[in-house]
Amino acid sequence: MITLYTFGDSILDCGHYNEFGLHPGQLLVRNNDVLFPEFAGQDLSSREPARLEHRAVDGATVEDLPAQIQGLRVEEPAIALITIGGNDLLQGLIQDTGRGMDAFADALDHFVQHLPIRPVLLGNVYDPSLGDDDRNFLNIDPAIARKSLQRINIIIQEIANRYGQLVDLHAHFLTGDPSWFTAIIEPSLRGASEVRRAFLPYLGLSKQA
Repeated sequence: MITLYTFGDSILDCGHYNEFGLHPGQLLVRNNDVLFPEFAGQDLSSREPARLEHRAVDGATVEDLPAQIQGLRVEEPAIALITIGGNDLLQGLIQDTGRGMDAFADALDHFVQHLPIRPVLLGNVYDPSLGDDDRNFLNIDPAIARKSLQRINIIIQEIANRYGQLVDLHAHFLTGDPSWFTAIIEPSLRGASEVRRAFLPYLGLSKQA
């Protein structure tokens, strides 16, 4: 049996933002064929026995990741998914001049390096504004926000290159529309499925893989 572990923030812990309580990890382990018939057969359970250990927590920052592995007992084979950084931006890094970004990089590097699960897939941070300044929800210049978003995604890319693989949620969500979001920045039901779609090829589950 393969175990899928999820760590991080609301990109993976978004079930309470939709009426079905679904989040990407659930859909990757076992698709809901009624809601998402196009993904029938594209889940881990269709390939082999699989289970989910969901540890991601809505609102988490990089400093919260160590708490998410407390009591962790890894069952092999295993795969880890991590999404982090969005809340760090919202809580100050969006206007950081350097030291905060460096601290974020060090903390995430340490967490991933010592996480006893391989392979590890790191999702980067998407842009809820979809690149449209008219959808800016922050009280700062969108150009400043996007520069900080780019910086944190470069950090995530570099860490993914060292320890695993990057899943480019940022690029994928720029192809989307407002229906992919709820509560301004959170993945909606459709958004949860789109997060799942982005991870599928790295699990060998995509029809295009």
